[in-house]
Amino acid sequence: MNPLHDASRRDFGSDNYAGIHPLVLAALGAANGGHQTSYGEDVYTARLQEVVREQFGERAVAYPVFNGTGANVLSLQAVLPPWGAVICSTDAHIHTDENGAPERVAGIKLLPVPTPDGRLTPELVDREAYGFGDEHHAQPGVVSLTESTEVGTLYTPDEIRALAEHAHGLGMRVHVDGARLSNAAASLGLPLRALTTDVGVDVLSLGGTKNGLAFGEAVVVLDPDAAVGLKYLRKMDMQLASKMRFVSAQLVALFEGDLWLSSATHANAMATRLGVGLRGLGVELLHPVQANGVFARLTPAVADRLRERWRFYDWGHGTVRLMCAFDTTEQDVDDFVAATGELLGG
Repeated sequence: MNPLHDASRRDFGSDNYAGIHPLVLAALGAANGGHQTSYGEDVYTARLQEVVREQFGERAVAYPVFNGTGANVLSLQAVLPPWGAVICSTDAHIHTDENGAPERVAGIKLLPVPTPDGRLTPELVDREAYGFGDEHHAQPGVVSLTESTEVGTLYTPDEIRALAEHAHGLGMRVHVDGARLSNAAASLGLPLRALTTDVGVDVLSLGGTKNGLAFGEAVVVLDPDAAVGLKYLRKMDMQLASKMRFVSAQLVALFEGDLWLSSATHANAMATRLGVGLRGLGVELLHPVQANGVFARLTPAVADRLRERWRFYDWGHGTVRLMCAFDTTEQDVDDFVAATGELLGG
């Protein structure tokens, strides 16, 4: 078929807007042709297990899924009893952007805690970590972190370790929503395991779509003793791909070398350039630019005019979210900054 869109257009709405990284697209082509056993009994899914162990340690096991919501729901189900609850930030994706999936699909109660910058601390966790043993109270069983957070901030390894030690001390498990874990690791100059396995995380939702995949994420179990029944839960929650080789091949292409790192590093650099440019115009940024997102305060009039050319989202309180991707160019950023400058009067 002929293209139905302008392939030169790039927006700032989401890193999900970007297409497939050429190397990932090539991996899909390489995985095509012939027959491979379905439902994960294929050579690409076997290779993915090797790659995940290389990145996260010898005990890590990957369960490819279709999307991030599925990864989060499965992760939480696997480490919680039916009566368990999840402590998370009020900004967490599982609370704000998954349309009640944890509650409706998994029957999980969320215990959201207000945070100033999207990040939990042990002290903030303690606001909801109570009622243990009380049959009238949902039992806190998991602390869920987002790295990088929904407002673009980062946890350091020491901060995650402190949360994990605190949670484990209370008999709770730790989940990381790592939809943009690659961006966080690239920004901090650390391997992926330094923000997960090495600091006590039990289960991880490993993102791919926001970093150049066509589709697909993975639940990565870092402590097999923490997660029960994922083999069955994945099927129950309609996240078991019959042609799993095409999910796994993409994840292999992203994580067996440094593609995850180079793509995330580029997206982060474009966000930094965008933040610097907007600050130079006197635009207030809600948070420091630490990953691939910029949260800027723009008047509705200016934002609406910019939307005549670029798509992006409001983030509340006069703030807009601007996301950069692996294919965002310096020219894209400079054009946006220049247009903003013109609307602000030079």
